[in-house]
This record gives sequence, structure tokens and C-alpha cells, in this order.
Amino acid sequence: MAAAHSNTPVWAVIPAAGSGSRMQSETPKQYHRFQGKTVIEHTLDRLLGHPAVDGAVVVLADSDPTWEQLDYRPDKPLFTATGGRLRHHSVYSGLTTLQYRFGNEAIALVHDAVRPLVTHRDLSRVIQSAREHPAGAILAAPLADTLKLENQNMEIASTLLREGLWRAFTPQVFHLQPLLKALKRVIDDDLQVTDDAQAIELAGYSPKLVEGSADNFKITAPGDIRLAEMIWLNQRDQQNDE
Repeated sequence: MAAAHSNTPVWAVIPAAGSGSRMQSETPKQYHRFQGKTVIEHTLDRLLGHPAVDGAVVVLADSDPTWEQLDYRPDKPLFTATGGRLRHHSVYSGLTTLQYRFGNEAIALVHDAVRPLVTHRDLSRVIQSAREHPAGAILAAPLADTLKLENQNMEIASTLLREGLWRAFTPQVFHLQPLLKALKRVIDDDLQVTDDAQAIELAGYSPKLVEGSADNFKITAPGDIRLAEMIWLNQRDQQNDE
């Protein structure tokens, strides 16, 4: 697997076909709103506002009734694809759409639709690292909390060592063709993966870890919307002060 050239285009692939049951709402979490926009619009604003990102593919549920109503019209190219049963099926669908339109010479920046607070600084760093590292790169953060293993009675069974353990974030950034091959193997062999980096790992590669800000959290529960709004406002105020 070779490192990408500096002029290889970068395309965001955003799986947004999930229902988000933990939000305790019939509205999928990507369509909850703060500061006048839906979560996914904030996410797209952040990604497409970065100068290194050339465009995006949003992967939607087959019966999604909301996306077209948003009438989201960015300044950069934006395509949609239809998602699958699991997240990695949806990512694969987005990648095949990207391959159909632009061939294999692209870098895929896979990002959760419900992580609207990734900073441009972190985007720059993970994209650059993915260009330099043959196996790609992901944003992540080293664990800071003590880890406890539970038993069947919800009691502490043991304390786990946290040294060397990281929390994986997105974006996760890889050259298009190796990621396509890795995900196809996962799908064909019915393997279980929880992120795209794991598919790359199963193919025998070791993506680079790039430490990112904890602001880049994943909205999953009702209280997360208010927290996201607070962080968004703080990020805006910091930009205005620069």
C-alpha cells in the first residue's frame, strides 16, 4: 500500500442511514437541530469548509424523508448514496459511489454525521498524516479514565490497565481502493467491525493514530445536543477572537 500524493483529492464520506434509537426520539439524531441547523448540516459545513476537502458523499437510509427537505446546497460538490443494513455497508456504498464518479485516485475521509464539532486544525492534521502514512490515519484520544470490568451482577470484577489504549474518533482517512477492498472482505466474510480502521487492520495494516480534541464527540443521547451547542458557540467565539 503506497502513500497518497499531495494532490490526490480528498472526499468526505458520511454514513447517515442510522436511526439513533438512544436519542429517545422518532427523529434520527442527525436531524436534531441547534443554532438554526440540523446536526448533519453543521457537520457538512465543518467538513466542506475545510480547503483540503473537495466534496462529500452522504449515505442515506432508503426511506429517508428528511434529507431532501433540508435543501442543503453547499459551494462544493455533494452526492448521495443509499445505505445498507450496518454502518460498514453504508460506508461501502458511499465509497462505490465515489469510485464510480472519480475512479480509485481519491482519499476517503469517513466521518460520523453526528460529530459536528471536529476542528479544522484536527482535520488538517489527520489528512496530512493519512497522505504520509501508507495505511491511513484516524483521529483519536488516549484514555484518561480508570477502566473497570463488570461481572454479571454489575459489580467490579477487575481494574484494567489503560496504558496504550485510545478512544477512536472520526474522521478516519484512507486511500479509497485499500478501504474498498478491506470493507468488501468484511462484508463478504460477514465479519463484525465497529469502525473502518478495524477493517483496514484485518487486512494487515496499521493506521496512524492522530491525537484530536475531545470536542469532537459523537452525539448519541438527548443531553448531547445542548452540550454540542455550548461547544459550537465556544468554538465560534474563539474564532472571532483570533
